[in-house]
Amino acid sequence: MKNTYQFITIAYLFNLIIAQETIYPPPSNLITVPTAGTLVRGSFSMEMRVQKKGGLITGLTVGITDRFQFGLSYGAGNLIGDDSLQWYPRPEVNLKYHLLDETGSAPGCSIGLITQGFGTYTSEYTPVDGHGEPLEPLSVERYDIKAYGAYISASKNWKTPLGNAGLHAGMSKNFLEDKDGDEDPNLFFGLDMEVNPELSLLVEYNAALNENDMTANNLALSKGGYLNAAVRWTFVDRLHIEMDFNNLLFNEDNESIDYFNRELKIIYIEYF
Repeated sequence: MKNTYQFITIAYLFNLIIAQETIYPPPSNLITVPTAGTLVRGSFSMEMRVQKKGGLITGLTVGITDRFQFGLSYGAGNLIGDDSLQWYPRPEVNLKYHLLDETGSAPGCSIGLITQGFGTYTSEYTPVDGHGEPLEPLSVERYDIKAYGAYISASKNWKTPLGNAGLHAGMSKNFLEDKDGDEDPNLFFGLDMEVNPELSLLVEYNAALNENDMTANNLALSKGGYLNAAVRWTFVDRLHIEMDFNNLLFNEDNESIDYFNRELKIIYIEYF
């Protein structure tokens, strides 16, 4: 009988260890939108985003504490293909601090800084006049889709018969990519829902309020904000594969954006 109790105790403790190992931190971002979730202490996330025209962004984010995470990312345009490489000018940062915990009636809240934009980085832009003649070059120093910059985000989660569902919203201000003359603050929203333990559906909207002036109309991929959707698949433990469908509100009158973007993102989460 004593041996039986010992066996049950050992099995129970083993199950607890396994359960702890398979508890993953809440998603710290949707497709591009930051949520209020952060990585837990002692965990890290490696991410690779394959963009259009052979672009690639890789990033590493570490949970320093249960409330604070720090990350770096770097990439290039035309990394895959036979065109000349367009390296980004510098590594970009991803900082987040979880201010307020979520309760039954109130969302969680985080503040952070993301300097990583998406697409090609443009240092100088040459506009044209009404007759198609080039004008004086302008220094813009921005990505096709601007980074969120400094932001505050809020998230509220619920349990559903299928799994977890979350609503996310926030406001941001980009202090670095404002040489195009548009310094407006921005708004973003998002939704994630588990279909089963392996599959999640993601939808987000980046209002792009800081991309609606003349220069941004010519540089940005969209003039009416970015509506993105994705399917995230937990392929194996800690490995997530995500298929993104971006810029679903493309402007058919603009020849440069007569389609939506299809991108691939791979996320791997591990613990020290």
